[in-house]
Amino acid sequence: MRAIQVTRHGGPEVLSYGTVDDPIPAPGEVLVRVAAVGVNFVDTYLRRGVYPSQPPYVPGTEGAGEVVAVGSEVTDLQPGTRVCWCDAPASYAELVAVPARRAVRIPDGVSDEVAGSSLLRGLTAHYLLDGSAHPAAGDAILLHAGAGGVGLILTQLAKRKGLRVITTVSTDQKEQLSAAAGADHVLRYGDDLVDRVRDLTDGEGVRVTYDGVGADTFDQSLAATGVRGTVVLFGAASGPVPPFDLQRLNVEGSLSVTRPTLGHFIADDAELAWRASEYLGALADGVDVRIGQRYRLADAQQAQANLEGRATTGTSVLIPG
Repeated sequence: MRAIQVTRHGGPEVLSYGTVDDPIPAPGEVLVRVAAVGVNFVDTYLRRGVYPSQPPYVPGTEGAGEVVAVGSEVTDLQPGTRVCWCDAPASYAELVAVPARRAVRIPDGVSDEVAGSSLLRGLTAHYLLDGSAHPAAGDAILLHAGAGGVGLILTQLAKRKGLRVITTVSTDQKEQLSAAAGADHVLRYGDDLVDRVRDLTDGEGVRVTYDGVGADTFDQSLAATGVRGTVVLFGAASGPVPPFDLQRLNVEGSLSVTRPTLGHFIADDAELAWRASEYLGALADGVDVRIGQRYRLADAQQAQANLEGRATTGTSVLIPG
């Protein structure tokens, strides 16, 4: 089969497109012919060695497609079933072996491209709102990168919970996208960001700040969060946050800071099934996923370069073939 390989740690140029052996489903696994592959920041962290990885390897953890064969001990999935996943290794490929207990059936009305490029982001948005923090109806939240893949989904889910959503974006196009997703206020990054957030919240600050940008925005995230509020640092698109004095949390208003990761919120199969059912159900019920970029699998270098350059909106998808 054709697949992408990470040949060594480094920039997008270390991604190589070529032929590798077809996977064989082990007991408890299903073999899926891939229709769509999600492109995520975690792929770039592993490629650069920020997260541990051992080249050479086939990158990617997310995708969707059709089951073409099942291993022994699999009884609840059959060839022809459409499934998606977010934690099966070696997904930048034409065929992927997926543990059956981690494969999620795709409901009617949801396309392979949408499911395959958004499950990880959708589950992330779900646990951010119901797991790492618990904002209640009427609360104001601040969401950086409101036009990104997680941002657009989280905004829609937050509005369904009755939250007041303030987002940050960098361009006119992204402002329009964030507003269309339901954001109550869309702001630009800048030195006066904290003042604008405080003005919009009658001086109180927001209940929760969701920060997937990291180094460039973290100080403002602390300053924009109200007394006894929470800063959820869930990514580092601009680089990791340097160590800081915990006494700042006292001074800023008895704040809490958490650095969660999706894996800890879907490690249990039942929790994965619950969160996936809620997210895919929301898709079927009208939550919109904007596929901002489509690439051939062979163009994975460009896909990751665009993602790291913050030149994308919505989700990015690789199409094998």
